[in-house]
Amino acid sequence: MSVIRLRVKLGFSCITPYLNAMTETRLNDRAIIRLSASDESEDVREFLQGLVTQDIAAVSEGAPQWSALLAAQGKVLFDFFLWADGNDILIDCESEQAEGLIRRLKLYRLRRKVGIARDESVGVHWALAADARPVDPRLGALGHRWLDGADAGGAADAYRKHRLSLGVTEGAAELGSDKTLWLECNAAELHGVSFSKGCYVGQENTARMNYRQKVNRRMVVVPIAQADEKRQRMAYPAWGWSVEHRRVEDLSGLDLPEWLEKAIQGEPTA
Repeated sequence: MSVIRLRVKLGFSCITPYLNAMTETRLNDRAIIRLSASDESEDVREFLQGLVTQDIAAVSEGAPQWSALLAAQGKVLFDFFLWADGNDILIDCESEQAEGLIRRLKLYRLRRKVGIARDESVGVHWALAADARPVDPRLGALGHRWLDGADAGGAADAYRKHRLSLGVTEGAAELGSDKTLWLECNAAELHGVSFSKGCYVGQENTARMNYRQKVNRRMVVVPIAQADEKRQRMAYPAWGWSVEHRRVEDLSGLDLPEWLEKAIQGEPTA
């Protein structure tokens, strides 16, 4: 066992004080990918900085950041949260997408001495009210998110229902893979992209769209009664929601959350 892995096994909860046992809050459809340096000369943050949409400098203990890995054209391949754990970076992603994300990251690794693997000892947790925990970086009303042990839990449905009620989309089923431009996923409004960090995969098209203020389509969550099946990505009839990819001019008259209404009208959202 390497020195790095031994440190994690023995002192993980001490290094990050937001890790405490609340197993009833476990999001068991999420996985953790750990990126760690296998050589003291390697820098995990530098490796990720040229790949993901978020400025890695913003990722600190207890302050996760929403981010994505894009295709060269600026379309989202994977969306995820980035967490700091000492010199390691943890990626909080969909369980079903974890292996694909690992393979993609390894393609970019080349000869860099960066370990990229699932960490089964850590789980993702969520609660609407948990004052001592990090607030979701996208939208405060989404509640609190933190990392803890990987015990069984069952908060995934409650989290998804609450998220949809706020008009926030995420994951491959809703956003698609290589189907949707990142800014069309409301990434600017939900703090999932840095426009000052410099180059990353897909940055050129993303920066151009932002500079021209040219977001022609949006991912939206609308009441099922207002659904357009031709634009629909996912339907949640039990909860009364439809996730759709619509042209901005077709959003008039829809029941949308206030933060998205402001974005469409060009008003600041935060």
